[in-house]
Amino acid sequence: MFIIHLRAKPGAKTTALQVAANGSVTVRLKAPAQDGKANACLLAYLAEVFGVSKNSVELLSGHTAPIKKIRIEGVDEAAGQAVLARLQAAS
Repeated sequence: MFIIHLRAKPGAKTTALQVAANGSVTVRLKAPAQDGKANACLLAYLAEVFGVSKNSVELLSGHTAPIKKIRIEGVDEAAGQAVLARLQAAS
């Protein structure tokens, strides 16, 4: 299981994940911040990025806040950090 803390920014032109040099994670979401659309978009997007099913991604905290804590089942800490490192190097 991999726990990730991130900042969500809904209402962007495209959905994208960015990892800053200090390791902070920001996800820009195309979905608007209304009726849970942004959270649903976030969970589906993270499932795609980490290669797991949508059911394996759970929002633990931050349901109505920009700072979120998310659990990803089926991905260990090393694999999760490797995905983030790959994304950081690509940006």
